[in-house]
Amino acid sequence: MTMTRREMLKTSLAGAAGLTLCDPLLARAAVAPPVATARSVIQIWMWGGASHLDTFDPKPGAGYDYCGPLDRAIDTNVDGIQIGKLLPKLATQADKYSILRSMTHGVNGHETASYLVQTGHKAGDGLVYPAVGGVVSYFKGHNAGYKGLIPPYIVLTKPQGRFSEAGFLGSRYKPFATGGNPSRDPFVVEGVVAAGISRQRQERRRALLGSLDTLGRQMKGNAAFAAADSCQEKAYDLILGDAGKVFDLTEESDEVRDRYGRHEFGQSCLMARRLVEKGVPYVTINYRNWDTHKQHFQSMQRQLPQLDSGLATLFEDLGERGLLDSTIVWWGGEFGRTPKIQWDPPWNGGRGHFGKVFSSVVGGGGFAGGQVVGATDARGENVADRPIYPRDLIGSIYELLGIDPTATLPHPQGLTVQAMPTASDGQDAGRLYEIMKGVRA
Repeated sequence: MTMTRREMLKTSLAGAAGLTLCDPLLARAAVAPPVATARSVIQIWMWGGASHLDTFDPKPGAGYDYCGPLDRAIDTNVDGIQIGKLLPKLATQADKYSILRSMTHGVNGHETASYLVQTGHKAGDGLVYPAVGGVVSYFKGHNAGYKGLIPPYIVLTKPQGRFSEAGFLGSRYKPFATGGNPSRDPFVVEGVVAAGISRQRQERRRALLGSLDTLGRQMKGNAAFAAADSCQEKAYDLILGDAGKVFDLTEESDEVRDRYGRHEFGQSCLMARRLVEKGVPYVTINYRNWDTHKQHFQSMQRQLPQLDSGLATLFEDLGERGLLDSTIVWWGGEFGRTPKIQWDPPWNGGRGHFGKVFSSVVGGGGFAGGQVVGATDARGENVADRPIYPRDLIGSIYELLGIDPTATLPHPQGLTVQAMPTASDGQDAGRLYEIMKGVRA
């Protein structure tokens, strides 16, 4: 029998209508994994860490030293849920996503926090675990019958460089980083689209290469040469065939591109939609420039409207195309920013690193929309209800993808390593079953 969310939450405290503050013990309930409905993940990585008070956990009553000029929350299309005032388009899509307001891990260093949030593991135990994208690539990529020429794990547009996303899985499971800028035409994708090189010129180059390959023509039937020819054919199919057209955003209408926003983030969101539409299992958008130690609010006036147009349109577009049910959208960074603003020089209104509490957003792929999980105190400085650790969120994503979190990963030294073992450090409050559709008792 399917357990409704109402039945699961009957012992929890409810806030305003549409707002669910969940009992942490409930997430540990003995329930079977949810029905796996997700096929792809779009991860929007807020590189540097975004402020929860300025985005999805506004505290207008905390005063100017906490809110600065962003001193007003706005209603969403879900009764009882409010978000930051510079996110009006996302406010119209709140029924499609859930806000996790009590993310926590307590780490304030970029490298160690990034590793923790993207792998679920603290650094320092002697193992280098793969990020979620590497694990999904292993379980949902070519090993699982993925046939696309496009790599199963794509990064738009630059890798973080904070840690090895493939970890001990090795280079085969590293992401393909596109490079380039999708807001420019053409979108120059590393190894696929060359700046200033037309299709006709690429075809002439291919013909010239073929005419010069006299040894290859003499070695027809040789296994090594046949393998090389196959690789070359696949490469040119990606460059000149239908597969590579996924990177051509000029195929989209001006109206669609304008809705996403004619900036790098907006067009990256559009690019991510096109990739999951083609069946790519994992896409990360590394969204830079959120490490706002200085002049934070000047940056927010520019960046939050871009976040708003890109992310809101992504949710809307996925929904309109029937892709939201099969695509998890995961928004968040390595930590948040300090709730109390640093007004003194040299910061001049900055926010520092804050791993004590921060927000993430999930939607689609089996995650319910229109809900809030967890809560912070009046100034957003502490978790007040239902702590959520990176391991809780990652394990939930795996389950919705049909990946057993206890399944083993191949280790070069033959160690038995699970995709997401149970925490031994206390950073485990249970899966997010309260917002996972189809959870069964």
